[in-house]
Amino acid sequence: MQLRVLKESQGQQTVVAVFREGEEAVAELTRVAISQGLSGAYFTAIGAFSAATLGFFDIHRKDYVRIPIKQQVEVVSLAGNIALDKEKPKLHAHAVVATADGTALGGHLLEAYVRPTLEVLIVESPEPLRRRTDEATGLALIDLTQ
Repeated sequence: MQLRVLKESQGQQTVVAVFREGEEAVAELTRVAISQGLSGAYFTAIGAFSAATLGFFDIHRKDYVRIPIKQQVEVVSLAGNIALDKEKPKLHAHAVVATADGTALGGHLLEAYVRPTLEVLIVESPEPLRRRTDEATGLALIDLTQ
């Protein structure tokens, strides 16, 4: 992966990360958040995956229904945020991917392997964001009361 801080002002960074073929997007983006000390940020990305697993949250099961994608797809849109969960950066990302015939699939990004590239723009928030587990859903949601 290539990484460059494009701008730093008053403790906030704008970072671009260009992932290489074969890298796992969720793990690499988490590594970027840790290495750059991001306690709150949002990001967008475009590129392509050789395979991915998306998820749809089943509120009754309190778990993700896994949507495996075992083919090359274009990343039409990838957007998400980074917030602290137990003082460690945690991603929350959604993706829309398209197959060769233009069929779109979307959901929570659980895992994805880059091919040939993924270009990510990350903008740090002015204040840390923190997550707290919501007992009703079991999800770690951003908590603005802290």
